[in-house]
Amino acid sequence: MSIKENLKKVKEETSPNITLVAVSKTKPVSDIIEAYDAGQVDFGENKAQELQKKQPELPDDIRWHMIGHMQRNKVKYIAPFVHMIHAVDSYKLAKEIQKQAAKNDRVIDCLLQFHIAEESTKFGFSKDEFFEVMQENNLLELKNIRFRGVMGMATFTEEQDQIRREFRHLKQIFDQIKDQFGPEFDQISMGMSQDYKIAIEEGATIIRVGSSIFGARNY
Repeated sequence: MSIKENLKKVKEETSPNITLVAVSKTKPVSDIIEAYDAGQVDFGENKAQELQKKQPELPDDIRWHMIGHMQRNKVKYIAPFVHMIHAVDSYKLAKEIQKQAAKNDRVIDCLLQFHIAEESTKFGFSKDEFFEVMQENNLLELKNIRFRGVMGMATFTEEQDQIRREFRHLKQIFDQIKDQFGPEFDQISMGMSQDYKIAIEEGATIIRVGSSIFGARNY
């Protein structure tokens, strides 16, 4: 099936109030254009320099999502244009985003990443770590960041009950902390090609889908 047909299929399995981020990492600009021409505007990359390289070659109204682990020294490459940073997993990173957003006279939408998987390779706050950070530092003082919600990645496993349990855990964290941030804190980014249907059932508002749209990754 073509990228256009794949996109249509995924969109039919979601609802209009869910943001579909087409994960275009490792994909050529021509693939992104094909998806864009089919009406897709939200695209996700996991490397800041790849995102910085692609952005000038593509339409200005694309909303770029930085979905990968974010190194502090790379924030400056995407701060001028990024739509949303999904993986804020430390106060130091948040401070750097604040600094670079202020330099560019922007307010950048961000999500707090939580570690919900049973795999140790995933990044993100534990719930306890997050509450420690909030006690020591007021994230709401970072005026050039708008915290919009939470993000998490489930364990890469065939065990659907485990995936569901992990997504449910992220939704519980969201419910516990949302009142600290106010009404704009309304997004839950979870679910990828292999598990987005479960994520939607468990409350996802943003899903990050790559291979189901673009096919297997190019390395």
